[in-house]
Amino acid sequence: MTREMLFALALGYLFGSIPFGVVLTRLAGRGDVRDIGSGSIGATNVLRTGSKGLAALTLILDCLKATAAILIAWKLFGEETGTAAAAGAFVGHLYPVWLKFRGGKGVATLFGALIALLPIAAAVYAAVWLLLLLTIRISSVAGMVAAVSAPVTAFVMKDQALFPMLLGFALLVLWKHRENILRLSKGTEPRVMSKT
Repeated sequence: MTREMLFALALGYLFGSIPFGVVLTRLAGRGDVRDIGSGSIGATNVLRTGSKGLAALTLILDCLKATAAILIAWKLFGEETGTAAAAGAFVGHLYPVWLKFRGGKGVATLFGALIALLPIAAAVYAAVWLLLLLTIRISSVAGMVAAVSAPVTAFVMKDQALFPMLLGFALLVLWKHRENILRLSKGTEPRVMSKT
């Protein structure tokens, strides 16, 4: 790996590891988002604080931190470093050093990476995510299926450079949702806007 790729990876991790859900809820006087609901730092759990605005802002920032990392890496280190920045941002969100490597589940951050790297896949991702969220109202299902759509779209588009990385990202999203999968199998997974 070249020095530029390492710098891009580190830059991505720095951006990705910013725990916006924790920061925003604390600044708003809502306590620590990790102490409620699923304990996750993402937008769905922030929504359980009762603030749609904070949840929306968390979603946007968790998404844009990956997009920003990639765009800055492109500017500073060259176009070939975008994937390294994306990987750093995604892993940084999932495993932030500031939170003892206990981060979010990566759904919004993966979307942010797609916006920069593969806009068509981002459009498919958003459509799948929103459709499932509006119909079945189970955030974990919407997020997992959307994540799986990313490598599928890359495969269909014959993007051999991005497919392996996006497949890895999708598998990590599924791994981070393992407790949700268990609750889904038991029929106890909460729907959006549920406080349980």
